[in-house]
Amino acid sequence: MKKTRVEIENQPEAAEAGASAAEPLVALEPGTVSPEQFTELKERAAKADEHWDRLLRTTADFENFKKRAAREKQDAIKFANEGLLQKLIPVLDNFDMALSAAQNAQADGAQSLHTGINMIYQQLKNLLVETGLEEVDAAGKRFDPNLHEAVSQKETADVPEGQVVEQLRKGYKLRERLLRPASVIVAKSPSPHPIGRGPG
Repeated sequence: MKKTRVEIENQPEAAEAGASAAEPLVALEPGTVSPEQFTELKERAAKADEHWDRLLRTTADFENFKKRAAREKQDAIKFANEGLLQKLIPVLDNFDMALSAAQNAQADGAQSLHTGINMIYQQLKNLLVETGLEEVDAAGKRFDPNLHEAVSQKETADVPEGQVVEQLRKGYKLRERLLRPASVIVAKSPSPHPIGRGPG
């Protein structure tokens, strides 16, 4: 058991034992620490130990929290589409039934097959709209480079220059974020015929 500084200083013979004897960090004359001061020092030492233990516990708790948060973040990324996929599974079931019916269908079953596939299409479309998917319908609209992708131009006098003449593929947004621009053909004013080159 270690001796306190006060105990060491109360033993002058130990201090005079030679160079091998431990010297106190702060030189105190014997009897300079009153019992009240000694009690206060013990209380402060106890509080310091308590604060140190609390700091160690807090540090350990914080490290555990960081590890748990990192795991939860990885799980959130890994399973981000879980809810959407659960909603898509019934659509897959309906496609399976439609394909099975198509294989066993009679010649007059084409209309019922068409009706069934159209129902599945509407089910899928409604589900995606509920999830936040929005169509970017560019047909007849003014060309917008933020929403549309011009794949070509078409000379025409039927619509103003810069207007979408034909939409080749729909675009989609997830709420306000563009997922895919609409592929479009944009109107262009017809080139004027060269002067003096008429039929002759």
